[in-house]
Amino acid sequence: MQQQPMQNQSNVMPQPPNIISTKDHLYLQDMLSWNLLAMKKAHFFAEQCQNQELKMELEKAGQMHNRHYQTVLSHLQPQQAQSQQPLQ
Repeated sequence: MQQQPMQNQSNVMPQPPNIISTKDHLYLQDMLSWNLLAMKKAHFFAEQCQNQELKMELEKAGQMHNRHYQTVLSHLQPQQAQSQQPLQ
């Protein structure tokens, strides 16, 4: 008996669903919380820091977490993100 090669049956969605599962919702909520907390901590420690070079690096880390937070949030609110984009 001859074996047939496995067909590549990837379940790739061409577009995200209009709803998300409870598990996905909880993970997204955690992701937002982690980034918000990291941003606040970096800002707090930068305020306490006297070394200017370290202070700048902490502020950069806080800004990175803020960008990640905003990016995740924008994916969750696609209609708002499109309406807020500047017209060219």
